[in-house]
Amino acid sequence: MEACPRFLNKILPILASLTPDYEIIFVDDGSSDGTLKALQQAHVQDARVKAITLTRNFGKELALTAGLDFAFGDAVIPIDVDLQDPPELIPEMVSRWQEGFDMVLPVRADRSSDSLLKRTSAGIFYNLARKLSDVEIPANVGDFRLMDRKVVEALKRLPERTRFMKGLFAWLGFTQTTVEYSRPERAVGETKWKYWQLWNFALEGLFSFSTLPLRIWTYFGLCIALLGLGLAGYIIYRQIFFGIDVVGYASLIVSVLFFSGMNMVGLGIIGEYLGRIFLEVKQRPRYLVRDLVGIDEHDQ
Repeated sequence: MEACPRFLNKILPILASLTPDYEIIFVDDGSSDGTLKALQQAHVQDARVKAITLTRNFGKELALTAGLDFAFGDAVIPIDVDLQDPPELIPEMVSRWQEGFDMVLPVRADRSSDSLLKRTSAGIFYNLARKLSDVEIPANVGDFRLMDRKVVEALKRLPERTRFMKGLFAWLGFTQTTVEYSRPERAVGETKWKYWQLWNFALEGLFSFSTLPLRIWTYFGLCIALLGLGLAGYIIYRQIFFGIDVVGYASLIVSVLFFSGMNMVGLGIIGEYLGRIFLEVKQRPRYLVRDLVGIDEHDQ
């Protein structure tokens, strides 16, 4: 709640310097504080400030989806209210869009505001994503970006329920350019992301845009089968020509436990894909709206 007024004080003069024809759409992802009341007051003061309140917390990806569904500008810029995405970059983004680019991607050239663990894990994730994914997901680029109207309309045609927005943005294509910036510290509040949630988010990105884990497991199983055949031939050879008894109860138990574990990992990988199919076929709405502030319910 405290972040909204501070964010508005920062961004309103910047937008006003660009055009009088703008709107700011907040997405309240099921908050339990006074955020909705603060947004209603902001709308009374400026009708261009609008809000969507979801019925519960649907998560960052679906909250972002809701905001894009209700945004109707010629250009749309998703941005966090904690001011780690600097509004001062918006004029340069608009300038590059006016040059003819469909998407302008701010790239975090300096992530010193993040912890060492977060920087390291982010680097590992982007490297894996580039190697495993069927699309090129740009490194150090978040949801903060400028998108032309046709990009937003193309994105709205993608029906996935389990959504990894960075991958969806990359999948769309269109003409793109980048601008670099140094990400500042959070101006207000604390991050709600826990490391376990970040881990699950990374898995979502890897499994949503690549079937390579399944293919790798097929090759791994083939290698193990060939290794087993070779070992069987070696044991038979030793038994026939040297008459050496086969011993090694401990090694047998270790092998059984190891390959049982590998089987469970393989089933887990299959389960990740099967779970996503399960969620998609139910065809539930991606999110539910409780209140709209300054937005007609038929505008979506």
